[in-house]
Amino acid sequence: MRGGNAGRFGLQAAIAALHAEAPSFAETDWSQIVTLYDALLKIWPSPVVALNRAVAVSIVDGPAEALAEIEGLEADGRLAGYRYLPAAKADFLRRLGRHAEAADAYQAALGLTENEAERAFLTGRLTASRTARTREGGPAEKS
Repeated sequence: MRGGNAGRFGLQAAIAALHAEAPSFAETDWSQIVTLYDALLKIWPSPVVALNRAVAVSIVDGPAEALAEIEGLEADGRLAGYRYLPAAKADFLRRLGRHAEAADAYQAALGLTENEAERAFLTGRLTASRTARTREGGPAEKS
C-alpha cells in the first residue's frame, strides 16, 4: 500500500483487490493477504477479522496452524453463534483428515444458518465427512 498508513477501509480494500485481481484462487497472493490482515488486526482487533485471517493462514501455512487460531477464537466466545466459525473449523478439520470432528463442526454450522445455498453446501460436506468417517471405521452418525 502506498503511503504505509492505510486505515481500516484502505486495508480492507487492499485485501479485496488482491482477491479481485487474482487470475485464480491458486494464484491469489495469500501471503500478502495474511500480512494485510495482520495490519488490520492491529488497528481494528475484530474477531471476524481474526477468523478471516485464519482462513488465509490455512492456505499459506496449512490447516493445522489455522485450527489453533480457530480454537483461540472459540475460547474467546465473541463469535459464539457466528456460523462461519464452525464452518471454517470444519473445513480445516476435513483438510487434516479428521472427518469425525469435521462432521460435528459441519453439523454445528448447519444449526446456525438458514441460508439455503449455505445449507446445501454444508450438508454436502457433512455427508462427505460422515462417509469418510465410516470408511475409516468410525460410526456413521454420532449418537
